[in-house]
Amino acid sequence: MNDVYADDMPVSAATMPALLAHHVHTHGDAIAFIEGERAISYREFDRQVASTAAWLVQHGVQPGDRVAVWLVNRMEWLAMYFGLARIGAAMMTLNTRYRSHELADILDRSQASMLVLQLGFRKIDFPAVLRDVPPHAARALRSVAVVDANEHHMPPHVLGRPTVAFTLADLPDADTPDVSRPDATSILFTTSGTTSAPKLVMHPQRTVTLHALRTARAYGVLADDARLLAALPFSGVFGFNSLMCAFAAGRPVIVMDTFDGAEAAALIQRHCITHVFGSDEMFQRVIEHATSPDVLASARMLGFGNFQSHGMDDAQAAWQRGIPMFGLYGSSEVQALFSVQRMEEPVPERVKGGGMPASRNHGAHIRIRDLDSGALLGPGASGALEIRADTNFIGYLNDPEATAKAIDADGYFRTGDIAYLRDDGSFVYVARQGDAMRLSGYLVSPAEIENVIRQTPGVQEVQVVAVEIGKQLRPVAFVIAATGSTLSETELKAAAQTVLAAFKVPAHFWIEDAFPTTQSANGNKIQRAKLRALAQQRVAAGG
Repeated sequence: MNDVYADDMPVSAATMPALLAHHVHTHGDAIAFIEGERAISYREFDRQVASTAAWLVQHGVQPGDRVAVWLVNRMEWLAMYFGLARIGAAMMTLNTRYRSHELADILDRSQASMLVLQLGFRKIDFPAVLRDVPPHAARALRSVAVVDANEHHMPPHVLGRPTVAFTLADLPDADTPDVSRPDATSILFTTSGTTSAPKLVMHPQRTVTLHALRTARAYGVLADDARLLAALPFSGVFGFNSLMCAFAAGRPVIVMDTFDGAEAAALIQRHCITHVFGSDEMFQRVIEHATSPDVLASARMLGFGNFQSHGMDDAQAAWQRGIPMFGLYGSSEVQALFSVQRMEEPVPERVKGGGMPASRNHGAHIRIRDLDSGALLGPGASGALEIRADTNFIGYLNDPEATAKAIDADGYFRTGDIAYLRDDGSFVYVARQGDAMRLSGYLVSPAEIENVIRQTPGVQEVQVVAVEIGKQLRPVAFVIAATGSTLSETELKAAAQTVLAAFKVPAHFWIEDAFPTTQSANGNKIQRAKLRALAQQRVAAGG
C-alpha cells in the first residue's frame, strides 16, 4: 500500500474525508474495519459515509451544527463521525455510562441539534436515563435519531422531540459533496477540571487528521501487517485516537463494541493484532486470559495509561513474559497517544508514563516549569508540564475564560500535570498537579462527585478522594452531616447511584465530625493527603 500520504499531506488538505478518499483511491478494496464476522472495505465504508452524510442533510443537520452521539463502538458511530465531517458539522461524544445529570449537562451546554442513540444494549437502560433528563436540557434538539429502531418499540418522541430511524444498512447510495474544512470543528470531548461541570474540548479536522498520521508513523502502525484492536470506547479521546491512528495508516481496525478481557485476548490471537492501546487495568484483564505464549505472540506495542498504583509493576512483570508494554501520555486537549516510551529505554523506564511525542519532528515542544518560582527547568527536574503542538485543541466550547487560562500567550497548553524531561527530549509523567482522579480510565474531578453528594438531604459537607480497592482505583467519600440530621452509607450510596455513572459512585461513605485542616495565608485548607491516608487505612482494615 502507498503510505507516502502520511509524510506528504499538506495542512491545507488535513481532513478525515480527504484521507478516506485517498484510501479509496489507492486501496479501496482493502479491509478498513472488522466488526464481528464482517469485514468492511474502504470503498464500502466510503459509501456508508456518503449515505450517512446525505441522511444527515435530509434531516436538517447543517454545517457548524453539533450532533450528540450516544452509542457503543459500532459502524454507525464511525459513519456518523465521518459523515458529519463531510458536511462540515461536528460530533459531541457521549459516554454510554453517563447518567441523566451528565447527559443533560452536555446536551445543554453543547447545544446539540440532534441526538443519536440506541434504545438498548445489554445492561444499559438508555430509556431509564432519558426519563430523568429535564426538558430545558434538550431545548436545542430538533430530533432524536434511533439506531436499531426495528429491534425495539420506537417511541414517537424522546425528550419531547420527534424520533427518526437511522438504519445504516438500509440507507440508499448517495453522492454528497465533501465540504469539510481543516479548521472546522470536528469533534468535542468532555474533560473534568476543578469544577463539577466538565469542559467541552474542541478539535478541528486538522488536529485530528495530522495527529492520526503522525502517530501511525511514529508507533509503527504503517507496517504492512499491522492491525489494531479498538477495545476502548470511541466516545473517549483514548479510544478515538487509537482507531484513527490505524485508519490513517490504512491498516485494519478490529472493533469491540465493549471491552471484555477474555474476548480481547481471543481477538488478538485470532486476528494477529500488533497494536492495542488502553489502561493498565484493561491489559491486566487481557493478560489474565493469555494462558499461552501464542495468545499475544503477534503484539508489538501494547500502549497503556498508568491509572493504578501497581500499573508499572504489572507492566514490568509483563515484559518478563515477553509482552511488549509501553507507557504513554495524552489528554483530551493534546489528544491521546501524544507520546509513547521508546524501545531503546530500559524496561523500568519503558513502562513509565510520558515518552517521545509523535509530533517531535513537526514542531511539538515540551517544557517544564517550576511550581514555585515559575522558572523553566532542565532535564531531570520535576515541575508543571506545558505542551505546544499544532495538534493541540483549539479551545473549550463557549468558555473563553477557561481557554485563556489553559493556553498561554506562547501557545503552550498548561496540562495540570507534573513531569520531568529527559536529555533526549522525551519526558516522564509523574503525577496530576491537582486532585483529579483516574476512574475506569476516565479523568474525574472530585468536585464533580462532591457537588452531587452535597445535594443529598442532610449532607453539610463532603470530600472525595481515590484509593486502591481490589487493585482498582475507586472513589470514597467523607461526609459531614448537617445539624440534626442522621445519615447512613446505604442511603448516601443509593442517592449517588441515581445520578452518577457507576464508576463515579463512591465505594464507601464515612460519616465524620470534621475534616483534617491546616492553617494557610488564605484560611484553613482541608488536608486531602491525610484523608487519602485515612481512607487507605480503613480499606485495609476491612472498611
